[in-house]
Amino acid sequence: MHRKQAREILGVSPLATAAELRLAFREAAKLAHPDRPGGDAERFRLAVEAYRLLNAPKITDSIIQPPATVVRPATVDSRLDITPLLAMNGGVLMHRLASGRRLKITLPEGLRTGDTLRVGDIEFEITVRGEGEMLVRGDDLWLTVPLDPGLLAQGGRVALDTPLGRRVVWVTRKAGERGLVRLVGQGLPARGPHRQGHLFLRLAAQVRTTDSAARTLRRRFAAAWAA
Repeated sequence: MHRKQAREILGVSPLATAAELRLAFREAAKLAHPDRPGGDAERFRLAVEAYRLLNAPKITDSIIQPPATVVRPATVDSRLDITPLLAMNGGVLMHRLASGRRLKITLPEGLRTGDTLRVGDIEFEITVRGEGEMLVRGDDLWLTVPLDPGLLAQGGRVALDTPLGRRVVWVTRKAGERGLVRLVGQGLPARGPHRQGHLFLRLAAQVRTTDSAARTLRRRFAAAWAA
């Protein structure tokens, strides 16, 4: 690849400064990254190659210019997976890069999938993954909770201990039949362009185990003795 081709790939002029070159590379790499919609691995490779070429020291006659400062591309290790609880409340996360470097990242509350977070020279793209019985859909939190089958059938007031804390819920018969309750305004907090979310509780019938192992053994023994 020639320097002219490299400049065309990044869309910079021969007089581009180091800062302009870094910015152009970050934009080109972000658009071409294979993990993004519309990304392409080959375009991403060319953008990295072009940046390295234009960032390399130039040789003019016998004078060798000092190498430019190499900045870690923003797209390296750019995906950051967080739990629904961190998305809701924020907190501190220890993250290890592919190079082995460890970062202590302070997360604000209200992050959503697709949001970006800059830490030093790295821009992370947030992905909120499900955890256990909890997941995030847009601005809303979804949580599956087990309830007594009698309560689901008859309705009533119940206090639930959830990963989000204690919640007092009124379950109507209709909600018990549908298996769903919405708690308005108790989802992810509003942040930037994102609205305040809601909390949806999926109501699952709790499976009861009435017989202990000892009772089961006694019943089997009695049946065998009677035979």
